Amino acid sequence: MDTDALRWFQEVADGVTVTEVSELTRTSQSGVSRALARLEAEVGAPLLRRSGRTLRMTEAGAAFKRHVDALIHQLDDGLAAVQQVIDPESGTVSLAFEPWLGTEWVPSLVSRFRAQHPLVRFELIPGHADAIPALGPRGNVDLELTTSRPAPSSHGWLAIGREPIRLAVPVTHPLASRSEVAPAELLDLGFVAPRSGSSLRVATDSLCAESGLSPRIDFEFDDLATIHGFVAAGLGGAITPVPHSHRDAAEKTDSNLRFLRITGVATSLEVGISWSLHRRLLPAAETFLAHTRTLSGYGKATVSPG
Repeated sequence: MDTDALRWFQEVADGVTVTEVSELTRTSQSGVSRALARLEAEVGAPLLRRSGRTLRMTEAGAAFKRHVDALIHQLDDGLAAVQQVIDPESGTVSLAFEPWLGTEWVPSLVSRFRAQHPLVRFELIPGHADAIPALGPRGNVDLELTTSRPAPSSHGWLAIGREPIRLAVPVTHPLASRSEVAPAELLDLGFVAPRSGSSLRVATDSLCAESGLSPRIDFEFDDLATIHGFVAAGLGGAITPVPHSHRDAAEKTDSNLRFLRITGVATSLEVGISWSLHRRLLPAAETFLAHTRTLSGYGKATVSPG
């Protein structure tokens, strides 16, 4: 059905004349009349009858109007919801990320952005890299915070920083007084590791393979807080990012953990934001991405040519 005709019927039924509808909508009176006639033909019953110089509802029109009112109300609510979604200052950004990146990276990015765009909402989607909904034309994720660079032919990439990776040990461990450790010294150490499937576990496995280390995995968890808790309790070591509270504070005395550099291997991960080049980002997501580019010390976006 023609939504304009439904709105015009609603207005005429509420006492607005066809002439007034014509003037308000800048449509000819004959155009309004023809639209109402087509609506009656589609419904299969007269909806309006002339009473002097005005039109009044028939019994069928009164029954029909109750549903038209509800329909138009729902339609207007839907249109308003769409406007909120596409408004760069009040829309929604869907951001996927792995749990270990949600401890510090996600809160930092979101808080900086919300300081300037307080009405924008976020749909935060934690999950392993292999379980996060695809960033594609039919996906429901705008952006993904990740350490895995996507294919440049299909995805954009914004490098925003590097995450230092260290060996975490409890403060009571014999190695805790050291600032660095060689892989050969870890042969007898049991490990608390990220669960298989996460990018951090991939990085951990790659680092171990590079150093010739075959770690004994005693425990696996999804989040860094639990991993660090088990390490602090003396249940093993872990290869993890260094919490911001420990940066430049290797000898922090109020902590139950120490973070040691592993010699001879790469000890940092690049962190970035990825998005599909085959789907247009909504304005709020575009605004978030543009804002992230401007943050001090962050990297430059790279997309495929053309």
